[in-house]
Amino acid sequence: MSFDVVIKNGRYFDGTGGPSAIRNLGIRDGHIAAVTEEPIEGAEEIDASGQWVMPGLIDIHTHYDIELLNGPDLSESLRHGVTTVVVGSCSISTVHVGGVDAGDLFGRVEAIPRDHVITAIGQHKNWSSAEEYIHAIEARPLGPNVTAFIGHSDMRTAVMGLERATTKDDQPADAELAQMERWLVEALDAGFIGLSSQQLLFDRLDGDVCRSRTLPSTYVKRKEMRRLTRLVRKWGRVLQSGPDIQHPPKVAAQLARSIGGLRRPLKLSFLAAADAKSNPIGHKFLTGAARLINALGGDFRWQHLPVPFEVYGDGIDLVIFEELGAGAAALHLRDQMERNELMRDESYRRQFRKEYDDKFKIGAWHRDFFDADIVSCPDGALVGKTFGQVGLDRGLHPVDAFLDLVLEHGRQLRWRTVISNHRPKVLKKLAVDPGVQVGFSDAGAHLRNMAFYNSGLCLLRHVHQSAEAGAEFMTVEHAVHRLTGELADWYSLDAGHLRIGDRADIAVIDPAHLDESLSAYAEEAVEQYGGLSRMVNRNDDTVTAVLVGGRTVFRKGVPTDLVGKVRTGSFLRAGRKIAAPTVPSAVPVGG
Repeated sequence: MSFDVVIKNGRYFDGTGGPSAIRNLGIRDGHIAAVTEEPIEGAEEIDASGQWVMPGLIDIHTHYDIELLNGPDLSESLRHGVTTVVVGSCSISTVHVGGVDAGDLFGRVEAIPRDHVITAIGQHKNWSSAEEYIHAIEARPLGPNVTAFIGHSDMRTAVMGLERATTKDDQPADAELAQMERWLVEALDAGFIGLSSQQLLFDRLDGDVCRSRTLPSTYVKRKEMRRLTRLVRKWGRVLQSGPDIQHPPKVAAQLARSIGGLRRPLKLSFLAAADAKSNPIGHKFLTGAARLINALGGDFRWQHLPVPFEVYGDGIDLVIFEELGAGAAALHLRDQMERNELMRDESYRRQFRKEYDDKFKIGAWHRDFFDADIVSCPDGALVGKTFGQVGLDRGLHPVDAFLDLVLEHGRQLRWRTVISNHRPKVLKKLAVDPGVQVGFSDAGAHLRNMAFYNSGLCLLRHVHQSAEAGAEFMTVEHAVHRLTGELADWYSLDAGHLRIGDRADIAVIDPAHLDESLSAYAEEAVEQYGGLSRMVNRNDDTVTAVLVGGRTVFRKGVPTDLVGKVRTGSFLRAGRKIAAPTVPSAVPVGG
């Protein structure tokens, strides 16, 4: 019996966490048709001897909403074995807002060039409902599968206008709230996986009219959230949110929403479980809270990045500074001359130093310029030094040393720091914690600041190297399950498994190359963002083949002729079986 594709002699993982074994896989019509020890033949054959054959990885947190329009192949994720991505995170999606509002919502919060957001939405938006959005996405040459949250800030902005939606005393009228409810029901009926909201107060708007206000979702009152949450609970879908970490009682109240009691538990996904340098014991409270809520009848998960959270900054352009009033004040100013004048002002510097020295204030950034290395600068003598060391050399406070260098070199001053997930032992604990979900990368956002497209591979490296060193903390089968089937099952997606009849979304991994190459720095220009050079990962020897819907899209870092030309991925509707595209109809990338 002949198959469309056969993957031979690989160690097969089905995504359930069950035992792996050497098997041959036969693929027909985009689905797994055979899993056997017997030799089989196919029109295309991939020899996976010595390699792992597993379900494609699932990325549960991206901001690819804009890139989907002008670069729908999403090749940066595909090449690292990611075959399903989630968009619409952090309360922002593009289902209802227009171009300018989308630019204000995405531009500064996610560090995506605002003008390109406006242009992309203006050029491509031909939808006005969730169902039409799905059809529009599937009309493009999708690389991986896509699924989505509908964003609360998206709906709130569209129904109230951005000005009213970001004013504390101006809440939606009954008719406006009813419209948001109708839109949410439409999205849930269409197969969206849930509603994303946001309570983090350092995500700021771009643009002119409402610049530096927090996202519309942060202005929600109890009545509005209760009515929307009721619908998410009723449909058995997921509420995603970023908690207001500076107000722990609010976080506790949000967590308690998950508890069912006499009603269905609310699936709740929060950002994020991390071993933060700013709070060395904070991760214990996070995982403990998850255990408590789930023991009381909730269905709660923290999202987690399973690698050190390393970020890069160009001058002062980095989202971590939004936590400080002084940092937000500088980022508020788009005019460089005005910004420079502010950074020279002594009263401004005094405020910055005061906030920097307040080590007890809750936040994500550790506020330590001795833990911030200069990696690129016109003054080569500074490369490799920390801002703290430069301050000592010059007899300055670290904040003054940093600001002086920003004034001198602007965005040509590039630096890096690790803000969390720096302790391997704690990373191991988080990776196996049942209240934690692994798979969050923020792909498509913060293009100059970080690159975690290969974070799933990094977890597999950690597991593989620990086992080889005789210090196993998780089996490879369990790790694959955490990255694939466990996520698919919780979000009700037709993905994450490789049993007979399942979708043939597959990553073939060479464990011999789960090595230090995964930590190498790389950049590549993004055509759809005007040639902006973004941080990426390049591990072409690690991922030897990637298939979506039964068709090969990457071989050892090289895209096949399908990528960017035909649709291989599908919009995965929650709770439904989704057929792989059967006829690879050519679709112009701009069409």
